[in-house]
Amino acid sequence: MGSLLSLPVITSALELGFIYALVALALFLSYSILNIADLSTDSCFTLGCAVGAQVAIMGHPVLALPAAMLAGVCSGFVMATLQTKLGVESILAGIIVNTGLYTVNLAVMGFSSNLSLFKCETIFGYFKEIFGATWYKLIVAILIVVMVGLVLTWFLGTRLGLSIRATGDNDDMVKASSINPGFTTTVGLCVSSALTALSGCLIGQYQKTCDINLGTGMVTIALASLIIGETLIGKGGMLRRIAGVVLGSCLYRFAIAVALRLRVPAECLKLVSAVIVAIAIASPHIKKQIAFQKRKRAALSARKGAGSC
Repeated sequence: MGSLLSLPVITSALELGFIYALVALALFLSYSILNIADLSTDSCFTLGCAVGAQVAIMGHPVLALPAAMLAGVCSGFVMATLQTKLGVESILAGIIVNTGLYTVNLAVMGFSSNLSLFKCETIFGYFKEIFGATWYKLIVAILIVVMVGLVLTWFLGTRLGLSIRATGDNDDMVKASSINPGFTTTVGLCVSSALTALSGCLIGQYQKTCDINLGTGMVTIALASLIIGETLIGKGGMLRRIAGVVLGSCLYRFAIAVALRLRVPAECLKLVSAVIVAIAIASPHIKKQIAFQKRKRAALSARKGAGSC
């Protein structure tokens, strides 16, 4: 057990967990708050990585973060326009954007399937001397996620944020309140896509490489993190729910790290991810069934006791 959870394994799992938590937060906003299935997440993640990599190669690793987020906003805007202006269903809109972004990502990468950042400075490298060679990546990832989480918590408590939350709860009520649901949906999807692209940018600088297929399966990862967090933390205030999403992302990365340490073949990791997602999704139902069976047994026992008297 000690070899499975050695310090390098724990550190790496936490680093990736916090970076991927940004995608989970994006899905939290689009799926849990707006009730929209955003299937453009995979390519939007790659878009953020590609834009960030190109800006970092030009010598601006810090500027790469807002540049990637701006690219994500553009992706979210297209996704929202297809839904709110053209009447395309959210799932179909996500598939369309996801497909179109593949070519866009190739164009951003200079029609190359991968980019190398090994000769470039990254945002993590700026803090290596300050925080030490062991913890600097983890500390940078934590600081960014904490800032994003606090800003997102504040934003969802503003008038616009409350309107976005209301849009996901009851679209008809929002219309009756003279709020434009198309506008709130657009803002929500733009913010969500910006977080996804930011995560992709950080992963590119973390791994010092960008690949055209980097975002494949990102929806699965984010969904697993989101559901694990909601299952463990449960409902509550917005800050608590956001903290649960981050916790779920870290636990998911720990599960993947343990699978790798157990020498699970790399080609089987997608199956491992699918199993984790299935367990995470089914766990609330399983908990309800277990509680129901306990109540049922208790009622039968009470009935037998009453009958014997």
